[in-house]
Amino acid sequence: MSGGIQGPFSNVLLSAIVAFIPLLWILISLGWFKMKAYIAALISLALAILLSITTWGMPVKFASQSVLEGVATGLWPIVWVIIAAIYTYNVTVETGCMNIINETLAKISPDRRIQALILAFSFGGFLEAAAGFGTAVAIPASLLAGIGFDPLFAAVICLIANTVPVAFGGIGIPIITLSQVTGIEESLLTTYTAYQLIPFIIILPIVLVIIMTKSFKYLKEVLGACIVSGISFALFQTAVAVFVGPEVAAIVGSLASLLSIIIYVKIKPVKKIWLFPDEKASGEIASTNAVNEHDKRISGKKQLIAWTPYIVLFVLIMAVNLIPDLKFLGDVATKVQIYFGPNGKPSSFQWITTPGTIMFISAIIGGFVQGSSIKGLLKIFGKTIKQLLPTIVVVSSIVAMAKVMGYSGMISVIAVALADTTGKVYPFISPLIGALGTFITGSDTSSNILFGALQKQTALQIHANAAWIAAANTVGASAGKMISPQSIAVAASATGLVGKEGRILNSTLLYCLGYAILLGVLIFAVGNML
Repeated sequence: MSGGIQGPFSNVLLSAIVAFIPLLWILISLGWFKMKAYIAALISLALAILLSITTWGMPVKFASQSVLEGVATGLWPIVWVIIAAIYTYNVTVETGCMNIINETLAKISPDRRIQALILAFSFGGFLEAAAGFGTAVAIPASLLAGIGFDPLFAAVICLIANTVPVAFGGIGIPIITLSQVTGIEESLLTTYTAYQLIPFIIILPIVLVIIMTKSFKYLKEVLGACIVSGISFALFQTAVAVFVGPEVAAIVGSLASLLSIIIYVKIKPVKKIWLFPDEKASGEIASTNAVNEHDKRISGKKQLIAWTPYIVLFVLIMAVNLIPDLKFLGDVATKVQIYFGPNGKPSSFQWITTPGTIMFISAIIGGFVQGSSIKGLLKIFGKTIKQLLPTIVVVSSIVAMAKVMGYSGMISVIAVALADTTGKVYPFISPLIGALGTFITGSDTSSNILFGALQKQTALQIHANAAWIAAANTVGASAGKMISPQSIAVAASATGLVGKEGRILNSTLLYCLGYAILLGVLIFAVGNML
């Protein structure tokens, strides 16, 4: 099954074990040694370079070019989106509009469970679907922390919530890319992906509430809201995916979820408000009557101004992606060929319509509307860059490591070893391979590039449905998103937990494994019937 790929030791399993060393180091250094993420990432990159040159025989020139390409790709668009997302939040804080957003959320419901569903699940789903590249973690996590959530809770909840929208994230880019690398019809992959996600979308709001409250007994009061939120997301996303395509499936699903839960809570308000234990003790959050008094003091105009950056973000993203006359902006790009090795292709950097630029423009417009000056906006931008320096190092190092491992063949030998050792049980393993790809790269799209063709070929060799298995890669990749060092670095930056990335990883690892295992069972069971 390995197709001749044995690795440097003429034994695919031994080669895979050695190839996994840089990734194993990331897991151990963050989860066990509690090392700072940027130090762990730099060491992991060094290990990958060393192994690629000394063991895999990669020329130093190609290894260096792989690192340069990885750093460039990490900085643009990934780091740029992170900077833009945190900058947007910082502008809103500095102008004082975050306080208005806090009270606006309380107007919907002061219940912390409902706030988490609205921000982490529905609003986060929209950001992932419309922009991707860390926005769905950075913005909701920072907003939750800003309205009084424990920072670790905010980070973990947003990482777990940022799973089901990922497969159709960034205007459907993962699916479109998967179709390109596998040669499988895009509509078929879209349909299978949507079907695989349905049970996980429905159950995720329930899981988020249980994680928050650490008990099943607090679920009953908001079970209706959870079901409405999940089913509306799943129903609308699936319908659009099947009958329209992947581009706006998650956008429509997340917005339907957001609207549904707001309407549900208005019609059937939560009677027993749930707050964090320390809030109850200190009395930081007032009663529902006090919330109503706040509502009287916040005019519609003030609420509109406070949410302006995010409203502009929504309008610009939808306009650029859905209005044909504006799509030409996507062609404005600078192509820089960095890697000249086997199958090397020019790296294309899109300046205008990349999510980071759209979000940065939204922050500037929102900042002016909120009363900030040019000088003030520049000062906030400098503060943001300084705040994110460790994150910039982490993301650049991880992407560079992924490029080195990919070009050298280390990634391929790991995946082939997994396939060879599983045989007919491979469909169960296929989501785990997708999750591994996202753990390494931080991107569902990149995971599809790394493993999409391998998933198809392995499926054909074991006489399984190739489209079903390939779709499992992109859905499995969404599980790996919550433990990706890049995603964790974003969450840590957004919630002020830089240096505590290991705690976040330890909190999300079991949920990632559970998600991937349940998905594996689904893929194996249904795959045998196709």
